[in-house]
Amino acid sequence: MKGDVYYGKGIRELEGEYTDLYEVVSDLNSAVWNGKVLDYKTQKLIAIGIAASRADARATKKQIRSAIEVLGITKDEIVDVLRVVLLTSGMPAFSKSLQILNSVVEAIEEGKEDKA
Repeated sequence: MKGDVYYGKGIRELEGEYTDLYEVVSDLNSAVWNGKVLDYKTQKLIAIGIAASRADARATKKQIRSAIEVLGITKDEIVDVLRVVLLTSGMPAFSKSLQILNSVVEAIEEGKEDKA
C-alpha cells in the first residue's frame, strides 16, 4: 500500500529495532509507489496480478482488500486482472484468486450492512 503500510510481519519489527533497515525499506516503498508514469491505481492492479499469479493467498487478499477500500477499485476491474492471471498462470491461480476476491467483496459488503 502507498505510504508506510507494510503487510510483511518482519517489517514492523525493523521499525523499532533496526531503524536503518526500516528506512531503506521505506525509501524503496516510496520509490516504487511513486506514480511517475503509471498512476497508483494501475500499480495496485499490477500488484494484484503478481500476487494472484503466485497463488499467494495472503498477499492477494491484502492487495484486493486495500484496492477496494482505499482506491475504490471495482470487482470488475479486478476480474479483468484475473483474466490475465488465467492466461499467464493457469486455472489454479485464477480460481484461487477469484475465490479470494469474492470472499473479500462479501466481507466488505457485510461490514457495510453491520454499520447501517
